[in-house]
Amino acid sequence: MIRSDILKDIAPILRDQLVVCNIGLPSQELHMIDDQPTNFYMLGTMGLSSSIGFGLALAQDKKVISIDGDGSVLTNFGTLPTIANNVADNFILLIIDNGSYGSTGDQPTYAGKRTSLAAVARACGCENVVEVPAADTKDALQAAIDGDKMTIIVSKCESGNIKVPVITMDPVVIRDRFMKAVQA
Repeated sequence: MIRSDILKDIAPILRDQLVVCNIGLPSQELHMIDDQPTNFYMLGTMGLSSSIGFGLALAQDKKVISIDGDGSVLTNFGTLPTIANNVADNFILLIIDNGSYGSTGDQPTYAGKRTSLAAVARACGCENVVEVPAADTKDALQAAIDGDKMTIIVSKCESGNIKVPVITMDPVVIRDRFMKAVQA
């Protein structure tokens, strides 16, 4: 399975959740697969999906799922100790770890080599960390949604991209419709 396969698999359970999706191809894939007003697509902010999603979880009571990639998490390691030390039990961080910087040409990341993002999250103090193969992502995500504990899920998948159109929706429209979904 590649990232887009995971997104197709989890899209039905994301529909009732607030979702902050990683920059580039992950956002474009989720937009193409199942565009929802409850999805906030990151445009031009690599590494900040987990930070923005976590801040949103701290600011209100609804569940928030941040979909991030291994490359993005590697560019913003500071967010993991912040998450660990300011627990929000309505926050789920789903790291889709394909071992590559998928949006920029599939260059390998260190997570695809010796660095375990699950071990890093635990070392930062995150208590509920689950690493799963791609095929088990949907079940792990549903369990996290059903639970009342902040969860970090590292989903290990193959590298690869599908052809997707760019998101032509104006960023202001994306922001405004997401803000309305948060307030609903």
